[in-house]
Amino acid sequence: MPPPSRKRPPSKAADQRNRQGRGKPKVCVFCADRATWVDYKDTNVLRRFISDRGKIRSRGNTGTCAQHQREVAVAIKTARELALLPYAVRTLAADKPGGRGRGSGPRGGPRPAPDEAAAAPEGAARSSEEGDASAETVEAGDGA
Repeated sequence: MPPPSRKRPPSKAADQRNRQGRGKPKVCVFCADRATWVDYKDTNVLRRFISDRGKIRSRGNTGTCAQHQREVAVAIKTARELALLPYAVRTLAADKPGGRGRGSGPRGGPRPAPDEAAAAPEGAARSSEEGDASAETVEAGDGA
């Protein structure tokens, strides 16, 4: 009797590589339009190839061919230098879902707004007046 086969079953990733592609294949936008070159001034077209963070998207995401992907990258970099496109887009921490154990804000806590800081001396005078009024109510309560 031959020894039992110790060969592992194919992994899920290898199985997916061998499988036929599903769905409609992506087509290069520039090849479909028969564009001769990618215009760096056309920011509306170039924004399609930039992520929400400002990164250049890959060929797999956009479906462009290799030649046009290189041209798109050069056009985006040129548009960034001319300030037509941003290098990076700032995102607020409140916009991001979840997180890895970071607090909800900066370490020192929330800072007062500039208009609240200017109003602080008036508020301090009010709190001392309110403190006198509360002291009178305590004395009235002790006498009863």
